[in-house]
Amino acid sequence: MEKTRILIVEDDLDFCQLISQVIGREKDMEVVGICQTGQEALNEAKDKEPDMVLMDLNLTGKELDGINAARRIRLETKAKVIILTAYDAPDTVIEASTGALASGYVLKDQFFMLVPTIRQTMLGPTPQSHMICACLLNVLSPAEKSVFWGMLGKKVKVHSSHKTIANQQTSVLRKLKMANRQELLHVFDAYFHGHEGYMQVTEGDWG
Repeated sequence: MEKTRILIVEDDLDFCQLISQVIGREKDMEVVGICQTGQEALNEAKDKEPDMVLMDLNLTGKELDGINAARRIRLETKAKVIILTAYDAPDTVIEASTGALASGYVLKDQFFMLVPTIRQTMLGPTPQSHMICACLLNVLSPAEKSVFWGMLGKKVKVHSSHKTIANQQTSVLRKLKMANRQELLHVFDAYFHGHEGYMQVTEGDWG
């Protein structure tokens, strides 16, 4: 059985130990590393290539906080991210999850949800990931959303000139804080892979 490789990023060592013990009891999961800072997490994610990173939201005062570290990990590796947080205010959790490009989140006072959330997230899009994705896309206008779907390979009808479409593509990347279409495809593959209507784009298909 191929195991889900998990990197833990948490500055509370007792909580790290608890997470490790819980994951260690699962036959389909293994911990490949434990980090206490965002910079260390980014380095370890590149080196060990985990499938999943569990990222403590409140890594403040470090070289990279939890949100920025998670975002860098999503952009620069293939790992999915689940946010771990003691905050229970919905707006705060969703804002952090979108900023981190996370696929999900687990409240620390609902720790029993950790293993099911990891497993469901690895299987494909979840209600949490759909919600996070929807919040990410809220910054786009209706026209930009159509262009966004086109950039991801979905067949859409866009009644605009090539110049207008090119400008809207640039606007989509700017608003979503992506450097290029490759980053866009990489990030949103975690939200849409296997979803009906989602197709990978080959170079030159769009824009």
